[in-house]
Amino acid sequence: MTSDKSRSKDKNKTMAEMGFLDHLEELRWRLLKALFSIVIFTILAFLVSDVFVDLLIKPSRMLQPEMKIQVLKVQGMLMLKFRVALVMGIVFSIPVIAYQFWAFVAPGLFPSERRWGTWLVLGVTLFFLAGVLFAYFVIIPFAIKFLVAIGSTEVEKNISIDYYMKFVLQLLVASGVVFQMPVAAFLLTKMGLITPSFLRKSWRYAIIIILVFAAFITPPDPVSMLMMGVPLFFLYGFSIFVSRVALKGEKRDFSEEPEKG
Repeated sequence: MTSDKSRSKDKNKTMAEMGFLDHLEELRWRLLKALFSIVIFTILAFLVSDVFVDLLIKPSRMLQPEMKIQVLKVQGMLMLKFRVALVMGIVFSIPVIAYQFWAFVAPGLFPSERRWGTWLVLGVTLFFLAGVLFAYFVIIPFAIKFLVAIGSTEVEKNISIDYYMKFVLQLLVASGVVFQMPVAAFLLTKMGLITPSFLRKSWRYAIIIILVFAAFITPPDPVSMLMMGVPLFFLYGFSIFVSRVALKGEKRDFSEEPEKG
């Protein structure tokens, strides 16, 4: 009990050391650093944007007969390269964004909680990349093959590159975001907002929320929604395991915390 009170006092003292305006100034600089990272990576991505465009078009070449992708505007490819470079700039800035977020909230955390920093940044980055790779190799090829196959064989499959890239990029980013579920479960458990038992008891409501969320973040077609919903179910089960690990770690931190008189 004494340990809990001392931890709370230390945390409140740390939070009180900075005023409201100081917090806003700190937040402003953190946002600027994250934005600067996005700008730098966007510029670098634009320089090699042809490579990224070819990679994103590659799933469409697996179709038989091959789907034709067309540019319908004179400035179409230029604007497309800007859009692809911006998305790639954000993706490559994920570690920086995660670190800036952590650096902003870390001063208000307990010393034992600050040890999460490295694992948080690493977890956010790896799970986002895992989501992007899953979408690229599994969701996108299956969704394109299924959706394009619908209809008469006499109809040519000529797709605007703008619509195609929007479809692919949306699935890539959406998959990267939903793969953050285990990271969110870890943080919320550490913050005391959820427990493994709560997640197990709420699985029926979670199914509904997962389907609604999948429909919201994916392109407006049932195939993409279901393809995104399947990994979400598995991620929810994995999040229960992560929450259990986080809870055990929290209890261990409390037991190892030296008592202060």
